[in-house]
Amino acid sequence: MVWVTAVVLVALLQYMALGIAVGMARGRFGIHAPATTGHPTFERLFRAHQNTLEMLVAFVPGVWLYGLYISQTWAMWLGIVYIAARFLYVFQYVRDPKTREIGAGLSFLIVIILIVGNLYGVVRIVMTR
Repeated sequence: MVWVTAVVLVALLQYMALGIAVGMARGRFGIHAPATTGHPTFERLFRAHQNTLEMLVAFVPGVWLYGLYISQTWAMWLGIVYIAARFLYVFQYVRDPKTREIGAGLSFLIVIILIVGNLYGVVRIVMTR
């Protein structure tokens, strides 16, 4: 599970780096907390950060359980694709929110695969007992 753990840690670091980018944008555009609106670039970074948090809630337990009950190797690779998709999503969303579909869709698809795979794994375990 060391590689699955590494993927989870990278995903968390990605989230933290995006949080730092949001903080820096606050300073650059003069948006003082608790405001969440102002400059369009700040708003897009802020929203991408929040959306990444929303996805992490499903991704982290999903990839961890997938590694435990289905396949550590597949969990690792799905996690790597998820992280790449989130980078793409943030880049696309900040540049032009209308172009975010590929990154958003791919990361969402990975989470769906993890959840469905985990459901399969649980049913398989229950049925063999």
